[in-house]
Amino acid sequence: MNRLYYVKDQKIIDYLMGKASAEEQLQMEEWILSSPQNTARFNKLKSGYIASTFDKTSKEIEVNQGYEAFLKAIDKTPIFSYRRLNPVLKYAAVIVFVLGSGYLLTSRLLNERGDFVVPEDAITLQLDNGDIRIVSEDGTSLIVDSEGNLVGKQEGKRLMYDQEEGVDEMVYNTLKVPYGKRFNVGLSDGTIVFLNAGSSLRYPVKFVQGKERRVYLKGEAFFDVIKDPEHPFIVDATGLDVQVLGTKFNVSSYPEDAFVNTVLVEGSVNIFPKNNRNDQRKGSLLHPGQKAQWDRLNGGISIEETDTYLYTAWMKGKIVFKHMPFKHIIKKLERHYNVEIINHNETLGDEFFTASFDVETIEMVFRTFQKNYGLKYSIEDNRIIIN
Repeated sequence: MNRLYYVKDQKIIDYLMGKASAEEQLQMEEWILSSPQNTARFNKLKSGYIASTFDKTSKEIEVNQGYEAFLKAIDKTPIFSYRRLNPVLKYAAVIVFVLGSGYLLTSRLLNERGDFVVPEDAITLQLDNGDIRIVSEDGTSLIVDSEGNLVGKQEGKRLMYDQEEGVDEMVYNTLKVPYGKRFNVGLSDGTIVFLNAGSSLRYPVKFVQGKERRVYLKGEAFFDVIKDPEHPFIVDATGLDVQVLGTKFNVSSYPEDAFVNTVLVEGSVNIFPKNNRNDQRKGSLLHPGQKAQWDRLNGGISIEETDTYLYTAWMKGKIVFKHMPFKHIIKKLERHYNVEIINHNETLGDEFFTASFDVETIEMVFRTFQKNYGLKYSIEDNRIIIN
């Protein structure tokens, strides 16, 4: 016989704040799913909690102040429910599953005008219907689509999509990673993609049987592609297609950069400028240890041997550059540390440097330049000015 029970508001708050025990988390998730009334009540409290803890000035969550403000706004009307799972809730698009301390926020953050606001430093997942969810960096959560269907889960700094058979129609998600952060995604075919700072990847939730596996990259990513000869994997790098069967490679395609660089670690890839995509003779084949550089302006492709570590060290949080102009180093530092760097020394911008940084802060990096190269600079908040 099903047991009738009532969940106090504070229990829901503790759950949202990550204070619930493992047993309490399971009980809460079962309660959320047990009736439409419970789902509605949970989402109402969740929305209030997010709104009350979101500081409009600093864009940071102040838990203590938000908790007190939230308690004052809680609607105390009790809602009772039966402890049973209702299949219709599978299609509720607003359910949030919280496991441990991480979560995907499905509620929209609003400013004073009611406009949708996303913190600039947030990792986001955009669904096919345009809804945007904020992804915590180290959470353990379930991923649901715009109709509430379970399609995968988050495991720390990686989204993992269910590996199922192909579908008839493509449905896309877009993962965006801001400056200063990195994140990974496991696609439904088993391919793993490592996204660098300031990058986004648009990809199918599930691939269509009999068609190519195409994803769209802006920024930089390392791909570990599952081999499937019947379904070629293609990275669309805005003007350039990188086609593979199964391999490991890095693509850097930031919109503001003049070149798109593809570095092959393992296997083989074929590089096609979009205007030559249908002419197989005009593709450029890469072998392991080679880099292909495509010029956005004139469409030319150059291939050379390279040290792949220089282009993959970022996955371990390292910044490595060898004989690189300082103006290019600046962009790497801005993306890695999420800072703005203003260089008033034009001569310095064309000078070449070789260096490697790992756990150093941005202050330590610039102190190194100051000590070894006499660099003069000042730091104002999140801005570094080079004189």
